[in-house]
Amino acid sequence: MTHKWLSASVLAVAVFLLSACGFYLKGHQDYAFKRLYIAPSGMTSPAMLARLKRMIQSNGKTLVVNHPREADATLSIDQARSRNTLSINIKGLIDEYELILSLNYSLTSADGTLLIPPSALLLNRAMTYNDRYALAKEAEADLFYSDMESDAADQLIRRLAAVRSLEADKALPAIRSGTPSRPLL
Repeated sequence: MTHKWLSASVLAVAVFLLSACGFYLKGHQDYAFKRLYIAPSGMTSPAMLARLKRMIQSNGKTLVVNHPREADATLSIDQARSRNTLSINIKGLIDEYELILSLNYSLTSADGTLLIPPSALLLNRAMTYNDRYALAKEAEADLFYSDMESDAADQLIRRLAAVRSLEADKALPAIRSGTPSRPLL
C-alpha cells in the first residue's frame, strides 16, 4: 500500500515540477493560413515533402492543396545536399566528411505578400569514412541526410507557425535572410 502511495506522490511531484518550469508537450500548430500550397524544387526529397504535409495537416484545420490557386499561402522550398572533406589521413585518404543539408524557403500569401522572406536552414553532420566500407558509409550518409531532413522539417514547421497574419504589416517579423552562419559540428 505504501509503495503505491509513494509512486503516486513521486509522479505528482514530477508533474508539478515539469509544469512549473514551462515544459509542455509538442502539440498541434495553429497557422494563419487554412490552405497551403508547397512549391518544391526538383531536388526536394519526397520523404521531406511527405513529412511536411503530414505535420501541417496534423492540426485538422490546415490543408495542403495541390494547386496554388486553391491556397491562402504558398511555401517555396529548395533543398540541396553537399559533402566536404573534413580530414585526411597520413596516406592522403579521406578520414572524415562533412555532410551538409541546406533548405531555402519563403512563404507568400495568395495576393503576393511576402510573409517569410527568403531564408535558409543549414544543417551539417560529421561522418567518418573508410574506403573498405564504402557501400556501408553511403548507407550511413543517407541516414544522416534523412535525420537532417527531419530536423529541418521540424524547424520549418515552427517558423510557419510563427506567422500570425496573412497581412504584410502583421506577418512574421523579418527573419534574417541570406547565408546563415555555419553551425558547429
